[in-house]
Amino acid sequence: MSTSLEASLPFLADKRKKHFIDGEWVASAAGDAIETLNPATGAVIASLDRGGAAEIDRAVAAARRAFEGPWSRFTPSERHKLIMRVYEIIERHGDELTLLETYDMGAPVSRSAGVKNFVLRMIEYFAAQTMNWSGQTIPNSLPGNYTMMTIKAPLGVIGGIIPWNSPMVGAWWTIGGALATGCTVVLKPAEEASLSVLRVAELLMEAGLPRGVVNVVTGRGAEAGAALAAHLDVDRIAFTGSTITGREVIKASAGNIKRLSLELGGKSPDIIFADADLAKAVPGASMGVFNNSGQICYAGTRILVQRSIQEEFVERMSAFAKGLKVGDPLDADTKLGPLISERQLSRVLEYVGIGSSEGADIATGGNRLSGALGKGYFVEPTVFDNVSNTMRIAQEEIFGPVVSVIPFDDGEEALRLANSIDYGLGGAVWTGNVGTATKMMHGIKAGQVWVNCYGVVDPAVGFGGCKLSGYGWKGGADHVEGFLYEKAVTISGD
Repeated sequence: MSTSLEASLPFLADKRKKHFIDGEWVASAAGDAIETLNPATGAVIASLDRGGAAEIDRAVAAARRAFEGPWSRFTPSERHKLIMRVYEIIERHGDELTLLETYDMGAPVSRSAGVKNFVLRMIEYFAAQTMNWSGQTIPNSLPGNYTMMTIKAPLGVIGGIIPWNSPMVGAWWTIGGALATGCTVVLKPAEEASLSVLRVAELLMEAGLPRGVVNVVTGRGAEAGAALAAHLDVDRIAFTGSTITGREVIKASAGNIKRLSLELGGKSPDIIFADADLAKAVPGASMGVFNNSGQICYAGTRILVQRSIQEEFVERMSAFAKGLKVGDPLDADTKLGPLISERQLSRVLEYVGIGSSEGADIATGGNRLSGALGKGYFVEPTVFDNVSNTMRIAQEEIFGPVVSVIPFDDGEEALRLANSIDYGLGGAVWTGNVGTATKMMHGIKAGQVWVNCYGVVDPAVGFGGCKLSGYGWKGGADHVEGFLYEKAVTISGD
């Protein structure tokens, strides 16, 4: 790491990162560690303490004490003031946090400003929600003098299992809901990218958050993550990750019937009609899959193109892809950084080979970058043309900058192809016809549909999934409700 970068990231002065439990840095009982690598170079950044059941037990106990202690006596107004202090601190350290995340998981600095602003909007939204949830009084027709009402209360200890593709955003979906409602949190970030989450936990203490309200245990998903999902004193799990792991989380929740929110895999359709404005649709659909090097759950990796414009669209999309600079994420001109790991790079390249063997045509890309970038996990943005919807590259989540262009003839066929998938996270349509847009909007089976845009998310609205993409809602009032339980109260006036 360069001297200038070290000066920008003093958090990395200590290369051994411990767990953050009950407001303190705590070492693993076993003393084991996991190296975390810079995906742009393959070099070791730091080592993370490898947590397991013992560390999860300690963190959950701290979270339970905090939930039942001083934190439970914070009024909504006090929580609002606290979250706004958090906003000020995160804003002040925003550049440091996004640089840390760039260094840790490879997202280009050109994307960092957007990530920082989105996190700040999330914090603002959750601050407003501290005083925006309530029960109600309900008229009743029972004989006698009764007053009936419902009230809402915080669930308790929330476990958050966070993916590596955008750690800070992932962390704030859980932290924000907890702070807004009075819950406490144990976070298990992905072992590939934990650094920004650890730094956020440290900054929360500077804002005045009581000890134990937010705890972070680092480690492997099969160890620390599994222990958190199964823990009998955790009231709710918010999980984002693969459908395969999601099934294991569901099984693990059976012990105490804990509540779940699951954002799982995606293979989202992006439908381009012949009357679409291609000047907007080509870059919009391209970045709908290439953004963050394709490492986004709702990436529009299946582009359904009306057959009459298929050739033109593929030519223009290929040209756009070739014009994207792939390289050093610290370079302001870079648009696509590396994949998160060598394992993920191998997975993506394997799918490129599968697509070719299945008979799809590579219009552009498909190669690992070499030369000065050869030690990093870089791959060219890849466009497959003439893909059949039954091919593996059209049905399985790749999680890389690989898109399948699938032709269709009319709206009915577009909807049939769009919905012939096990996932239901996102979808989009590009058209100049309001009737077509409305038909697609209602017909696409997904938790989020965009019209003449892609990937636009507002924390006040949020998104969710259906089918194998999971259940639960991120953002909006329903997100906050997920941290609460409701109770009916009957008061006798006699």
